[in-house]
Amino acid sequence: FLENGLRIPVTKLGVDGNVVVAIKTQGRDSYSAAQLGFEKRVKARKPKSSKSPYQFLREVRFTDGDSLPVIGDVIKASAIFKPGDIINVTGISKGKGYAGGVKRYHFKGGPRTHGQSDRERAPGSIGSNTTPGRVWRGKRMAGRMGHEQITVKNLRVAYVDDSYILVKGLVPGGRNNLLMLKKVGVDKKFVPLYADKSVEVKEEISNAK
Repeated sequence: FLENGLRIPVTKLGVDGNVVVAIKTQGRDSYSAAQLGFEKRVKARKPKSSKSPYQFLREVRFTDGDSLPVIGDVIKASAIFKPGDIINVTGISKGKGYAGGVKRYHFKGGPRTHGQSDRERAPGSIGSNTTPGRVWRGKRMAGRMGHEQITVKNLRVAYVDDSYILVKGLVPGGRNNLLMLKKVGVDKKFVPLYADKSVEVKEEISNAK
């Protein structure tokens, strides 16, 4: 619930384990970035193995004026995001398997009358006449649906903690999916979440005693 009484849906995102494992510099790599590691592997790696002990590695670019972190630092979400920020969330969408044109591209389908009993979910004509005499490349047809990298834009951060973030709305992918959050702006009309004032008062009284 917001402070104005409005109820909103939120998605809880875990943000633990943003460890800096490598640094890219302008002089050596021609760009500035920090490589972050997520989720340590369950099985131990050999001492001379070239593979990283982390299951996921992602790079975050920095501008020339920004100060680069040090290897081993843990990036806290509360130091980057705050309630009211507008973010873009990038991830891998859920895989739907092989799907037809009606489900994949929201085709209308054929008529349900005049004896067309088996054309209700058919795509219809896919080609042209003599010119060009073939099916165009990229024609929308049945095929594999989902499991693609997509970006949901202009989501609002409702709450930020060191271990999780509450985002207003839905994010791509299922549970335990890796997401990348990018701050693109600030909502000037943002209304914060409702906080129970009675609990805060009781805590202040107990601390005073």
